[in-house]
Amino acid sequence: MSDANAAPTEAIPIPSPVPDPLSMREVLAIAPLRRIWYAQTISVFGDFMALFAVITVMTFHLHATPQQITGVQIAYLLPIAILGIVSGVFVDRWPVKITLVASDYVRALLCLILLGVHNVYGFYAVMASISIFSSFFNPAQGIAIRSVVPMHGLRSANSLMQQAFFILRIVGGPVAIFVVTNFSAKWNYWMDSASFIASGTLIASIALHIPRKSSVVVTPEPETGDSAVVVKEKTGIARILEDMKEGLSFIFHHAALLFVILALAAAMFVMGCFGPLIAVFVRDSLKASPRVFSACSACIGVGLFLGMMALNAVAKKAKNTTLVYFGMGGIAAGTLLLALGPHITLMHIPVDIAFTIIGCFVIGFTCAGIIIPSQTMIQQETPQAMLGRVGSTVMSLIFSAQIAGLLLSGVLANYTSIRRVFILCTIMLAALMLAGKLWMEPEEHTPTPAAA
Repeated sequence: MSDANAAPTEAIPIPSPVPDPLSMREVLAIAPLRRIWYAQTISVFGDFMALFAVITVMTFHLHATPQQITGVQIAYLLPIAILGIVSGVFVDRWPVKITLVASDYVRALLCLILLGVHNVYGFYAVMASISIFSSFFNPAQGIAIRSVVPMHGLRSANSLMQQAFFILRIVGGPVAIFVVTNFSAKWNYWMDSASFIASGTLIASIALHIPRKSSVVVTPEPETGDSAVVVKEKTGIARILEDMKEGLSFIFHHAALLFVILALAAAMFVMGCFGPLIAVFVRDSLKASPRVFSACSACIGVGLFLGMMALNAVAKKAKNTTLVYFGMGGIAAGTLLLALGPHITLMHIPVDIAFTIIGCFVIGFTCAGIIIPSQTMIQQETPQAMLGRVGSTVMSLIFSAQIAGLLLSGVLANYTSIRRVFILCTIMLAALMLAGKLWMEPEEHTPTPAAA
């Protein structure tokens, strides 16, 4: 009996093996990424040298109020929060290397202006000006990292970048204060300027091959007769608005991506609330010494560093969304520990200080579970042509959340109490976790069999 008329069989595709995630050492072996990492390490160290110098001068020389000191942070955060959505539109169209190098060199010049600043508002103006160019640099750096690192190495690459940031945040403060105290703040400003020049020079030596969004508009063939339609390309503001709309539409129609972005913003809001209040909480609620406040601040930094190390050591193959849930739950648990600590005793022994220190460490440790996976997922899920817009929009939301935390923390504490602010943060994170589980779970992608 002939098989000539038998129905054709379908070939079952063999799924390609998923490569193992790259370690930080393997990612650092990629030469372009290594130079980007060197550039960031140098410039971030310079940034903290200048920032802590400005805060030291304002505090001890200009005798600034706490509100004025907080204003320095807001002056730096606000331009990025406002310009973030718009800057990404330009970053998606401009050459990435030129954007990065130009941003570094302009910021180097702006740092030198600090040499002649002797009042609070002058510091505000310079820090805000530097922030404007940072709003273009940060999304462009995200595009550069995505272009030189394979998808399965992005998590380690982001961990590497964030580790450098937090280590230098811990080290930069004491070094900057030592230089200001024993020499002069001008040395800090010179060092920050030199760090930007070094960063820009390193980035200029990298070969980046990134396909940019084409500005050529393909028009349809003209129709014959009177029904011919002329299609014109949008220009100017209309074009910018169209690109912004396209990027925002992509975010809001990608449920899983929207969830991790909201989670990251919520974490930054909590950290923004936490920063100004923890010192007052230690003083008024715990009746403790400045040493306890110092220990709490150190535990957050140590927790972040160890959390990032653990992320790459034991959670290489965990889903990004799973890690984000872990991070949100951990921060919620940490803020709850802070709120409940003053009212808990074990064997008639107060454990409020111990619970506070543990809570700070938990917040830092689990915050890594949001920062790294969310950045990685944004880079993996976003099309190359939209990466600047999406990255800058995320940056805008993060900085807006930090500003909201800084501004609202004092207001909320005055109307309720610091403990209740921590409880509100816990409730907000729990509600967002529930919303993510119900409506923002990513869909599983199943391969479609191909016909033979």
